[in-house]
Amino acid sequence: MTPENTMRLQLSLRSRGVTDARVLTAMELVDRALFVTETFAARAYDDVPLPVAVGQTISQPSVVGLMTQALDVQPRDKVLEVGTGTGYQSAILSHLARRVYTVERHRALTRIAQRNHQAMGLSNITQITGDGSFGLPEQAPFDRILVTAAAEDPPGPLLAQLRIGGSMVVPVGVSDHIQMLIKVTRTPDGYDYDELSPVRFVPLVEGVEHD
Repeated sequence: MTPENTMRLQLSLRSRGVTDARVLTAMELVDRALFVTETFAARAYDDVPLPVAVGQTISQPSVVGLMTQALDVQPRDKVLEVGTGTGYQSAILSHLARRVYTVERHRALTRIAQRNHQAMGLSNITQITGDGSFGLPEQAPFDRILVTAAAEDPPGPLLAQLRIGGSMVVPVGVSDHIQMLIKVTRTPDGYDYDELSPVRFVPLVEGVEHD
């Protein structure tokens, strides 16, 4: 990433409320252009979602930054991401957490993300093709869970896989036009819910696509 593009991205992120120094540094270390096709590489530093393979999109940087900031990942955390895409969000998380597990229902996207992460030398990410709505019970509990697709309600299996004191950030809503980013924190007595901001994400879909 050139100094000009770095400055452009940082200014855009700060103007939209991403102010956490660790998050800004992690996003500076991950060149978004590596996660889009050559067709869209020139727009990689614009604050817009962009198309990727199999009809999916890569989220706009400010939304990635705000979700990451809300998740408040700590250096010893084990993190689960649901919805790998081409691996941009998990690459950022890898600079903040001890270990990242990321689940993607499209096998073609899992392969792309693996190549991207390997090319960047990121060794603390495990990419898995599977139904992310069920999480990864064999690796639970998780300190943090990030969901990059909208669910009607925070998925029960994911809530159950949160460590007490852990938190999940997930878009919730049944309509493309009415979704709210929610932070759920697990307490000894249950779960606390905080509304963060309106968002638009693709729906969380069950099942696996063997593209």
